Amino acid sequence: MDNQAQAVAKRLVRPEIAALVPYASARREVQGGEVWLNANESPWNNANVVGVNRYPDCQPESVRSAYATYSQLPSEQVLITRGADEGIDLLFRAFCRPGVDSVATCGPSYGMYAISAATNAVACRTLEWAEGYQLPSDFAEQVSDCKLVFVCNPNNPSGTVIAKERLIELAAQLPDSLLVVDEAYIEFCPELSMADAIAQCPNLVVLRTLSKAFALAGARCGFTLANNAIIQVLEKVIAPYPVPEPVAQLAAEALSPEGLKRMHTQVAQLNARRNSLALRLSCLPGVESVIPSQANFILFKVSLARACYDALVEQGLLIRAYSNPALANWLRISIGADSEIARVESALKAITKELTSKANNKIEKDTARIKAGAAAKETQL
Repeated sequence: MDNQAQAVAKRLVRPEIAALVPYASARREVQGGEVWLNANESPWNNANVVGVNRYPDCQPESVRSAYATYSQLPSEQVLITRGADEGIDLLFRAFCRPGVDSVATCGPSYGMYAISAATNAVACRTLEWAEGYQLPSDFAEQVSDCKLVFVCNPNNPSGTVIAKERLIELAAQLPDSLLVVDEAYIEFCPELSMADAIAQCPNLVVLRTLSKAFALAGARCGFTLANNAIIQVLEKVIAPYPVPEPVAQLAAEALSPEGLKRMHTQVAQLNARRNSLALRLSCLPGVESVIPSQANFILFKVSLARACYDALVEQGLLIRAYSNPALANWLRISIGADSEIARVESALKAITKELTSKANNKIEKDTARIKAGAAAKETQL
């Protein structure tokens, strides 16, 4: 498999990146030491965080090894990034030639795939989902010429999932592409993780984050998982010090046995809240559909969605609405604390009831006006 992975990376990497030597920072050149006068740092630590006057390791071993253990992969198959978003950008910079290569995804999905494509001058092909937010049966054929193929699983904003067997099959069908599975929400359905499929899929890349289930959105810490040959390519283009020391300390704590136990407990609570809320949302007036979710949010369809959203904003209650025409009548609510959910749910109930009543009254008035007009015409005749 190592030889296969090396062949994939060599075949797909941009030629100018293949010849690139990673930046040799002072921290990378030599480890250890007693007196550090090689990196132009200040000798004073003016903060209350240990080590912030020194440059951090490019890949802090305490975090890298902890996440490798958590994901059951060798450390050399793990790259720490500034959120999963940096992992997306690194893949574009390392593998996609501006103005030449293209990438693909299904939509609606996470918007950064298209934005990263645009900022890197790479064409992005967005196919429509099949029924139930599933990949089209001919998806591989339609995207086989694309350098990167993104699949968000669970998908954002729908919370729907693609079967693991389908993704493994897709990786085999795309030998000339990197299949990038974005698992930002995988802790909410860990049985679907593709991390253990990296061993059999040399062209598979998995994106992860500590922002969701680990409650560290403000720390901006993510991970790219792939065969070592692909990780080595990404290490050529990553910034010299992508993981700030305070972030590394927070990440290491989150990945400790106590941190993992806390995460699993909170995920179970969020999943229970999500399932309960989905049932209650489906009973609200004006709510036409609720998508079954495997993430920490729910996408639901409601009549007069924008008016509903605006009314919530006026009360300081923020959920998500979309400018994408395909999601014009849909809203997404994140699963927060019970008290937060209760406030939004109560407001939603009142707002949807009022909007539905107004809409029905308008229909009745319009119907009455049409009937009156028809009766008047008959009288004239």
